[in-house]
Formats: sequence, C-alpha cells, structure tokens
Amino acid sequence: MKKSLVMANAIMLALILIFDVWYMFGGGLFAKSIASIMFVITGLINFMYCIKNKTNLKFPIWMMVALIFAMLGDILLVLNFYLGAAAFAVAHIFYFVSYCMLEKMNRRDFICGISISVIGLSVILFTPFLDFEVALMQSVCCVYAIIISFMVGKAISNLVKEKSSINIIIAIGSILFIFSDLMLMLNMFGDIPGTNYLCLGTYYPAQFLLALSLFVYGSINLSKKRKI
Repeated sequence: MKKSLVMANAIMLALILIFDVWYMFGGGLFAKSIASIMFVITGLINFMYCIKNKTNLKFPIWMMVALIFAMLGDILLVLNFYLGAAAFAVAHIFYFVSYCMLEKMNRRDFICGISISVIGLSVILFTPFLDFEVALMQSVCCVYAIIISFMVGKAISNLVKEKSSINIIIAIGSILFIFSDLMLMLNMFGDIPGTNYLCLGTYYPAQFLLALSLFVYGSINLSKKRKI
C-alpha cells in the first residue's frame, strides 16, 4: 500500500509539473486549472490513506479544506484578482489551523508571524518601483501579506519545536508558497522580467509538498501503531 502511494504521489507530481510548465508557456486557464485540480487530487489520495490507517483526522481535514481553497484562489485569480486573493487568504487561514493541529499555538508562533509580517509590509509599502495604482489594491496586498506571514510563521515555529519529517515538508512548502506570492507581486506590480516563471516554478511544488504532508502524516501514524 505504502509503495503504491509513493508511486501515485510521484505520478501526480510529474503531472502537476507538466501542466505547470504548459501554463508557463501559454497554456491558459485550462492548464492552470488542471494543475490546481491535480494538487487537490494528490491531497485526496493521501487523505484516503490517512482514513485507511485510522489516523486522527483533525490535521488532514483542515489541510484538505486549505488545498481546496488554494485551488479556488488559483483559478479565481485569473478571473478576478480580489476574489482570488480572498480565496487564497481563506486557504492560508485553514493552513494555519491545520498546522495548529500538529502543535498548539504558542508565543513563538506570534513572534515568527509578526517578524515575517514586518518584512512583507516593508516590501509592499516602501519598495519604490512597485506600482499598485490604487490604494485599495495595496491595502488588499497588506492584509494578505499579514495572513500568509502568520501561516508561514506557524510552519517555521513548528519546525523549531520539532524537526520531524512532516514539519520539514510543511515548512519548505510554506516558504516556497510565500516566495511564489512575492514573485507574483513583483511581476504584477513591478513588471520585473522572469518573476512570473519564478512564481509558477515554486507555487505548484509548494502545493504538492503540502498535499504530500498528508501521506507523511498517515505514515507516521502507521509507524506509531506498529510500535505499540
């Protein structure tokens, strides 16, 4: 079962990357939507693995909801920036909650979240070549930056607390996610060449890693049961 899941995840990663590259080079909304649906399917495959192993489903459920909202945000962002940003913001809240299912909230979470927020807001507010055109757009980006900063801060905080395989994967996925969003902002509002490729080249691998965390979580749970 475990070997077949490893193969399934490898196949899903390959498909995600294929559609990711397709979208990079002009694949349009269809390629983007398929790539997004693929990481949700990856999550569902691993979610079923957690159910089969009778794993505590608090983390898997919140993670699945987060992946679904990330998919919606990814698709909506092409149609309407504000709707897409709102869906992504909700996704980050659910990611944060899922991380809290692994490690309860603590002071370190807020320290990490605030620190990253300060950096993010400084970039948005004081980078001279960024042109948001209207104040509303800049305000939306500021609110979004705070939300994703606390999500990433929680992932890093969990890793500091315990350097487990699942925390490592989640931290890498979360960091790639915020890097991708930074590249998106630089592309949209700074028109910096190459940032669109850096955005897409890190975003889908980030989502795959977060979906993969469900498989790792289920495997850890299975290992613990065998030791009992």
